[in-house]
Order: sequence, then structure tokens, then C-alpha cells
Amino acid sequence: MTTLDIAFIIDPLPALKAYKDSSVAMMRAAAARGHRPWAIQRENLVWRDSLTAARAVPLTLRADDHDWYEAGREEFRALSGFNAVLMRQDPPFDFEYIAATWLLERAASAGARVFNAPRAVRDHSEKLAITEFPQFIAATLAARDPARLHAFIDETGDTVLKPLDGMGGSQIFRVTAKDPNRNVIVETLTDNGRRTIMAQRYLPGIRAGDKRVLIVGGEIVPYALARIPREGETRGNLAAGGRGVAMPLTAREREIAGFLAPILWSRGLLIAGLDIIDGHLTEINVTSPTCMVEIATQQGFDAAGLVIDTLERLCA
Repeated sequence: MTTLDIAFIIDPLPALKAYKDSSVAMMRAAAARGHRPWAIQRENLVWRDSLTAARAVPLTLRADDHDWYEAGREEFRALSGFNAVLMRQDPPFDFEYIAATWLLERAASAGARVFNAPRAVRDHSEKLAITEFPQFIAATLAARDPARLHAFIDETGDTVLKPLDGMGGSQIFRVTAKDPNRNVIVETLTDNGRRTIMAQRYLPGIRAGDKRVLIVGGEIVPYALARIPREGETRGNLAAGGRGVAMPLTAREREIAGFLAPILWSRGLLIAGLDIIDGHLTEINVTSPTCMVEIATQQGFDAAGLVIDTLERLCA
């Protein structure tokens, strides 16, 4: 088997929580097979003389979640010099994130294998991407006009409002038609009509969990992580205190994932995370989908290993 040099563009290493981080799980899976994981910080990407390059640090992985890596000697390397480059930077999806996708596109044009494909990441808003698949979504509105948003709230009676660039449940509000705070919530989220947001009909099935369904290389992971809201909370996100329970996919979840899997893979999305509530698609996560560790721990399915399987097949 060919030894692969795999670069991970990720958040600062000391900030990663190794006991639950999917990027760390993928690095460990790669190292366990004799491959060489490297870490790159997004701000270190540069383009010069037709090549995108960066300062990269080789990592030795440990099982200890509190002392999980040893950094080797930093090197300045062209991204095309790695067998694979995985963009695993968390949102916010701001201008610097977009700039990184442009630089990564130049790397791909010079021969680098970049996953997820930079253009696909840029073109798939994690919130708005669901509008391509209306047959699977609940009543949804994307708008910045407060009057339209209030009309939608009145129509549904119970609505979830969220910004288009958030993650981890940040700034998500549940608003009912009789909510005395609805005006200020809409004003705040839209910046008084200057920013587009998403409104979705509230799905009571959230009480059974906001399901994360992973797709790797067009293959559906057979278990979802149900992120179950804590008492008195609407959001199931783990970052918002939700409890993660891994469980087999339902027939409806398989239907949705089976339809999307070949489409997303054909666009260069190696790893995608579908969020499904009560049988309705609510988000398509493509920047840094997580939940691999919880699924492996609770159900024994190695989604991180599946990623490395795919890279070995594509890049060896």
C-alpha cells in the first residue's frame, strides 16, 4: 500500500477537542494505516508562481485525548505535493473562507487533490443548499424583508429563524405568531432588513432529535447521530447542549440520503452531513461535517476509516 501524505486545513490544533473531533479521528485513522497526516492553518495559504502553498506541520498522533499530537518540523510546501488535501475549517463562512476556496481552486488546477472540492464548498450554502431539493424540505423562506418574514411566521404559527452563516445552533430562534419578541428578533437577525436569513416551519419531531446523516464518497453511513435537545431547549446541536444518540437510519432518512449521495459526490463533496428533522432535510453541511466519533463509539461504525478508504482508492 502506498503511504499517503494527507494535509488537513483545520482550526488551531490546541483548540481541537480530540475526544469528539472528526478531523482528529480521520488523522488517527490515517496514521493507524501508516499514512502521514499534516496540519495547515488557513491563514498560511499563499499563491506564488502558479502554485498554492502553505506552511505545513507533520503530526504524530497519540491515543491520549489530552495530549493527542506531537508536531514535527514545519515545512513550506506546495499543496500539489500532498496526496490529498482536506479542507476542514469550521465556519463562519466569511470572505476569508471564500478567499481560501479560490486559492484551493488554484491548487487543484495545479494537480492537488482537494476535498471537499473548493468550488462545491463555495457553491453549497449549508443553509440554502436544501432549496435545490424542495421535495424533502418543510415550508421554508429565505428573505431579508421583515414584512415577508412576519407573514411567514403568521402563516406557520411556529417558526425557526436562523442566519445563513452560523453553526452549532448559534443565533437560532424559535418564534411563534404570538411571541411578543418577534419584531426585535426579526430586526436583529436581518440587521433591520439588510441581511438575508432563513425561516423554516418548526418541526415538533426535533424532540426525537436533529439527525446528522453522513455521506462519504457517495456511500451512506448506516447510522445517524440524533442530537436530542435538552429540557426546555429547541436546538439539538451538541454545541448547544444537545445529547447525541447514534441510531440506525430510518427508511425516510435512507431515501433522502440515497437521492443526494450520488449528486453530492459527483460534485466533489467527499464528506457531507445531512441534517434531517422528522423526515425533513434542514441543512447540507459541507465545510467540516462532524459526528464520526460518536457514531464509532456507540455503534462501532468507523466513518473516519471510510474516509481514508476512499482516499486510498482515489490517491494511491
